[in-house]
Amino acid sequence: MSAHETRSRPATVIVGAIGVVFGDIGTSPLYALKETFAGQHPIAVNPASVLGVLSLVFWTIMALVTLKYVAIIMRADNRGEGGSLALLARVTDLTKDSRATWFVTMLGIFAAALFYGDSMITPAISVLSAVEGINVVAPQFEHYVLPITAVVLTGLVWIQKHGTGVVGTFFGPVMCA
Repeated sequence: MSAHETRSRPATVIVGAIGVVFGDIGTSPLYALKETFAGQHPIAVNPASVLGVLSLVFWTIMALVTLKYVAIIMRADNRGEGGSLALLARVTDLTKDSRATWFVTMLGIFAAALFYGDSMITPAISVLSAVEGINVVAPQFEHYVLPITAVVLTGLVWIQKHGTGVVGTFFGPVMCA
């Protein structure tokens, strides 16, 4: 999508942003809820437990988005670039020629490793937990869960090479629905 098309259709950009941000954040609670009520140490399924767990998920997401993304990450600016790694670059610049340089460098390497590890495992867990929903509707399709997950992940990698805008355009309407 060109810059002109983006400016002329703000609703498209908003829906695309919802797809990118909440497409990732929104799938993690699916896995958490499954593990809470059907994992190794399940909680009893009753109205109080369900509302309590849903409240924890809701407030965790609200705190995560509000505190981490809006208050910290979105304010990180490193020559026009934003995000966790921009924040890391700014902190590294601020600690140059100090005793904290080594510690900040190691902290940065550790943070980058966590970032890359998370970026590798999150899509797989999110897609797998979403596809496992087939077991609820049709348990006889359980043996198709892994092949479907592999096809979806392959498709996501193929689509992702075309840019975040394409991914957002695809997932935005899904997340809004």
